[in-house]
Amino acid sequence: MQALSILKTKKISPEQLFMLSVLAVNGGNYLYNLILGRVLGPAQFADAAVLITFLLVLSFVAMTFQLVTAKFSVVFENDTFKNFISKIYKNATIVGLGLGALIIVFANQLQALFNTSSSSMFTIFGVGVPLYFLMSVNRGVFQGKKEFKSLSITYQAEMLSRLVITLALIFLFDIQSSVVIAVGILISFGFGLVPFKFKNLNFKKTIAIEASQSKQVKSFFIITAFYEFTQIIINNSDILLVKHYFDAYDAGLYASLALIGRIVYFVAWMFVMLSLPTVVQLKKEGKATAPILFKYVGYIAAIATAIVIGCALFPETAITILFGDSYLTMAPLLWKYALATGLFAISNIFAYYYLSLDRYIPVVISGVFGMLQMGLVIFFHDSLEQVVHMQIIAMVSLLVIQVIFFVFESKMKK
Repeated sequence: MQALSILKTKKISPEQLFMLSVLAVNGGNYLYNLILGRVLGPAQFADAAVLITFLLVLSFVAMTFQLVTAKFSVVFENDTFKNFISKIYKNATIVGLGLGALIIVFANQLQALFNTSSSSMFTIFGVGVPLYFLMSVNRGVFQGKKEFKSLSITYQAEMLSRLVITLALIFLFDIQSSVVIAVGILISFGFGLVPFKFKNLNFKKTIAIEASQSKQVKSFFIITAFYEFTQIIINNSDILLVKHYFDAYDAGLYASLALIGRIVYFVAWMFVMLSLPTVVQLKKEGKATAPILFKYVGYIAAIATAIVIGCALFPETAITILFGDSYLTMAPLLWKYALATGLFAISNIFAYYYLSLDRYIPVVISGVFGMLQMGLVIFFHDSLEQVVHMQIIAMVSLLVIQVIFFVFESKMKK
């Protein structure tokens, strides 16, 4: 009887379940990328990497709607919440349709810009964009209400369907094409809508929320959109710029480096998802929020350190196991890229912490250094090694400034 009571007290919490789910989803996404890298080879994988990068860019744009929804799902209640959700669904659908249409219309230009073998992959991707925005608002409700089981299911459904469908098309029909990858991504957006709260989807005219509340939502939306834009620049500009400046083979090699080195960033994102509603709730209740920041910065710093050391000690082993011998020339750069993303992941926790508290200076700081990173790569890209060095310089500077801001603000409060 005592053993049973101990097991009951050790029941996995929704937050722990979500953390395990995110680790599984990240593992599945990595498996997806690794198999593509091995099957396609460096040159063809460069095309796939562009499409995967487009998916990451889309996720950051749509994340604006998810974070706004998550925050105000905590702040608003009853009829105000219902009206808010109806309005954000309408706006997300409009933005999704507009962005998807732009991608479809300019598919040929995108093919020329990124030196891809097909424009059809952009057209297919554009069709799925509106679905992704609906999916992100739906996830925002789950995140804000701390319904982590449902949130976990949406991420797992998207990842598993993309993995299974894409690989089935490649292996069953022997089609090694970026179009196949685009089809897999499109279908996965539909699966990512499960489970969907249809009661929140109401396009009929609703009662407007109060002017002060509307202003609060707009301000948070604008600054979040700005920050997600900086995330796009910092997280994806290097791959797109390398694809532009280097040949397909080198771009494919660099894409493999980026996928391995970004492990720490995607693990960090799990803590961002957990911290935002918690920080907002603590602020609402007038309680201290800094301990949450210290807790997650500590987690990320420990994980980042372990990954960087692992990449420095066993770079060739990691690349051989994950991608194969064709990518071994990237081994010396692996720990350096992991360092850059680790630094960015830690500074990211600071930025999202302040974003949750409606403090926007760290967001502006991130924007400045995002542009700095892109500028450095544009002007200094004689080799792939130099591209990585420019990112380290930018990310070290960003983290130092974020820490200085935190220390300065803490002293001002005393």
